Amino acid sequence: MTGEQIFLSVLLAAIFVLFLWGRWRYDVVAFGALLTTAAAGVVPADKVFAGFGHPATVTVAMVLIISRGLQNAGAVELIARRLLPPMKSTWAHVASLAGVAGVLSAFMNNVGALALLMPAAIQSAAKAKRAPAVLLMPLSFGSILGGLVTLIGTPPNIIVSAFRAEQVGAPYGMFDFTPVGIVVALAGIAFVSLAGWRLIPSERRARRSSQELFQIESYVSEVVVPPGSAAIGKTIVELEELAGEHETVILGIVRNDRRLFGVGRYEVLREGDVLIVEAEPDGLDTVLKRLGLASLGSDKQKERGGPMADLALSEAVVQPRAFINGRTAGSLRLRRRYGVNLVGVSRQGSPYRGRLSAFQFQPGDILLLEGEAELLPDVIGTLGCLPLAERRLQLGRPNRALMSIGIFAGMILLAVFGVLPIPVALAIAAAGLVLLNIVPVREIYDSIDFSVIVLLGAMIPVGAALQDSGTTELFVKAATVPLAGFPPVVALGALLVVTMTLSDVINNAATAVVMAPIGVQMAATLNANPDAFLMAVAIGASCAFLTPIGHQNNTLIMGPGGYRFGDYWRMGLPLEIIIVAAALPMILWIWPLQAVSG
Repeated sequence: MTGEQIFLSVLLAAIFVLFLWGRWRYDVVAFGALLTTAAAGVVPADKVFAGFGHPATVTVAMVLIISRGLQNAGAVELIARRLLPPMKSTWAHVASLAGVAGVLSAFMNNVGALALLMPAAIQSAAKAKRAPAVLLMPLSFGSILGGLVTLIGTPPNIIVSAFRAEQVGAPYGMFDFTPVGIVVALAGIAFVSLAGWRLIPSERRARRSSQELFQIESYVSEVVVPPGSAAIGKTIVELEELAGEHETVILGIVRNDRRLFGVGRYEVLREGDVLIVEAEPDGLDTVLKRLGLASLGSDKQKERGGPMADLALSEAVVQPRAFINGRTAGSLRLRRRYGVNLVGVSRQGSPYRGRLSAFQFQPGDILLLEGEAELLPDVIGTLGCLPLAERRLQLGRPNRALMSIGIFAGMILLAVFGVLPIPVALAIAAAGLVLLNIVPVREIYDSIDFSVIVLLGAMIPVGAALQDSGTTELFVKAATVPLAGFPPVVALGALLVVTMTLSDVINNAATAVVMAPIGVQMAATLNANPDAFLMAVAIGASCAFLTPIGHQNNTLIMGPGGYRFGDYWRMGLPLEIIIVAAALPMILWIWPLQAVSG
């Protein structure tokens, strides 16, 4: 091995270790690796940032903008409502949701498709008296499987196509992935619908609703300001510091049966005022004594309609890229900065009963927020969370939905018939949605997941360096030694399984960047068709079903479904076995392993 090959081998091992460790974000690790190779002179200075203008990077960004446009216009909801049939049995319920998710994810970002369908799934679970856990994991898996069907369905397909353009001279077309991808997707969705949901632990399938999860009535109470109370003449703002010492939140004030919003926090308290407070039942008596308040009594609460009658509550799930990740509730000062209260938190299906101010947010956590109804949706978006309440379909402007679908479909047709390159066609479609204000200018950059863009922009030059230096060839030679004497299909299957395993623990885009050169080199070593090996990489990199960290969708459903880390492999392992069994014959049929001539 040369010095450059040793350096790159050590660097690649360090990248994988840091990805698995999770201490730093994928994009930070990848960008650090890029700078390291640049400083060492392994990547030429004029190619250090070439990955950020790479067709794969641009295509991913354009797909994300178009996905936002389809969501904003109501096109996705319109399609979903028409495709979702009436619910009957559990398997039909699961199949309808997973199937619709798969159809949508074939043409848009699968995280966006899940975000729009998840509230509908939770609401339909409540109507059908089924646990959300029965529906959400199949929904997530269905959305991932749908991405296999087209070029733009998932970033690994885009990356593999761009790599083929560099090595073979032509990228894959929009529907070159379809013959293999649709068979794999249908087989996977059939499994999760008929048998997979039954493998979810019975404890998760027994949980019925978010009300049961939070049991909010047990720690939100109405208290009255009695005669002679020390609170008379003070404002809620003045009481908040003392209340905070006992993990109590004053949610609002009711005077003469009228809820006071906004200015109520600065209103001087009077005798007879009613405060709505959130506190642990065991500590409520202590809080009332310190604040000079008295319980209103359960009978009075029932007469008034209960403590939650006038409150606007909304559940939201923390996204993997939310800026609040790793921060505590106390440091965010939600009430002062955003005008909302954090009433409850749940993680992996269990409500958190400790000090809310010290709670450190993680992806997949469910937050129960209280505030004015008109304010909550904007605040949830600002915090980087997704609401778990179903959005209203924008029927008032159906032309926007049809227009966005028409623009997108028109550009896809131009790309399919070779009139325009796919990145250019998608860029024109995205620009059209912006010009028509379907994607407002202020939302352009919000719609792009820059962590993925930076990851791709950084890893593409690093991947090129691995190949140009011959390091990839060394890896392939070492890997194919144990396979000597076996037919090439064994190497193809091994590549698929290894790629799928890597994708379960590291980002799927990073997996594709690393494994695509290995696949092509393996084909060259075996004198086989490189397309077969690239297809194996594309399928394997997208199929992450064993853990909640392999794909953003799996992370998003963890809280709402009440899943634990070990729940995923129960359905995911047999699903991955089915995918291998379905994918290999289809790859061999559509992309035969015949020897490359000449």
